[in-house]
Amino acid sequence: MTAPVFVVGDGALRVGTVTLDGSEGRHAVSVRRLRVGEEIVLTDGAGTGAYGTVAAVEGKDRLDVAVTEVRAEPAPSPGITVVQALPKGDRGELAVETMTETGVDTVVPWQAARCITQWKGERGARALAKWRATAREAGKQSRRLRFPEVTGPMTDKQIAALLADADFAAVLHEEGSEPLATAPLPADGRIVLVVGPEGGVSPEELAAFAAAGAKPYRLGRTVLRTSTAGTAATALLLGRTGRWS
Repeated sequence: MTAPVFVVGDGALRVGTVTLDGSEGRHAVSVRRLRVGEEIVLTDGAGTGAYGTVAAVEGKDRLDVAVTEVRAEPAPSPGITVVQALPKGDRGELAVETMTETGVDTVVPWQAARCITQWKGERGARALAKWRATAREAGKQSRRLRFPEVTGPMTDKQIAALLADADFAAVLHEEGSEPLATAPLPADGRIVLVVGPEGGVSPEELAAFAAAGAKPYRLGRTVLRTSTAGTAATALLLGRTGRWS
């Protein structure tokens, strides 16, 4: 089994002895019950990892790590961004979790016209914080060194600009005339996918995104929920672009 991953602050990744404390230290000592000699990985979540073994354990929330190697992971290419319409309930966190585990690079929350869920005021701020915390924890769980960015919510106009700037842009739509499985993909750059809400992408939104260069594509013969479509599409693209090779 691969070594567990824990997050440390900027500047803490170095060869030598590094102390892990606070909430991460508590999780390592009291939840994971790591012991002296076990392998461990520390990361800043931005692509750098420190590899070593547990050198000492103190109390319930502190351990020292003997780091023997630090290495930086290049940003993956092509990068994959998923514009995720807000699902109902906790399905948004489920979508972020599974997309993170699969390998998405950026998640953009989108309050589409047909979204039942509304992010307003403090409720919206709390929901965004949950998405970001979910991405962080799922990044650790899936042994990633580079956690996905969860941006603030974007408007239709901002999303159209994001699509126009992409090297490949697509709207996942059950009535798309072409399958995503055969779409021409770039060798590098940025891929942006739009995942609509339970009620679907409105005709006005489809038109605006098409004008920005995002054609509608279908995934397969079945219709996926908004909380799973982004994960399925990300997996398909990771396989097709060679990032899973």
